[in-house]
Amino acid sequence: MIIMAKEFQHIIRILDTDLDGTKIIAYALTNIKGIGSRLADVIVKKAEIDPEARLGFLSEIKIQKLENVIKNISEQDLPSWFHNRPKSRETGEDRHLFGPDLILQTKSDIDLMKRIRSWKGFRHSHSLKVRGQKTRTTGRRKKARAGIKRKGRTN
Repeated sequence: MIIMAKEFQHIIRILDTDLDGTKIIAYALTNIKGIGSRLADVIVKKAEIDPEARLGFLSEIKIQKLENVIKNISEQDLPSWFHNRPKSRETGEDRHLFGPDLILQTKSDIDLMKRIRSWKGFRHSHSLKVRGQKTRTTGRRKKARAGIKRKGRTN
């Protein structure tokens, strides 16, 4: 699809992530790590933007409004199960993390499990399957990644 207009932007940067301007707003927001399709729909409704509009046609004011809603998603009246960090260990409050913050927090959670030598930490440290999968007949080709991609592998 080729769109020719003066006010159209092909790439829009929100929360340090480049988003495709040709996509519908909710689908484009799902490219940000930590935002799924349901949360993207909620964000579009809270920002009071037309859900059928393309991201590239939004004005700077609406993009700023969209970004403010995303940054302050914890202050919205959402149930606690909607957040990806409900009842955080450090503060005890409901938080929702995005992008690199989410990656760092997940890595620190895995490191904590390894340090306290929980069963999941043991499985992570030995590159075994963590979430209860069978290991007798499956997963023989290569070791489980445990959420972290290995560099230099082609498969």
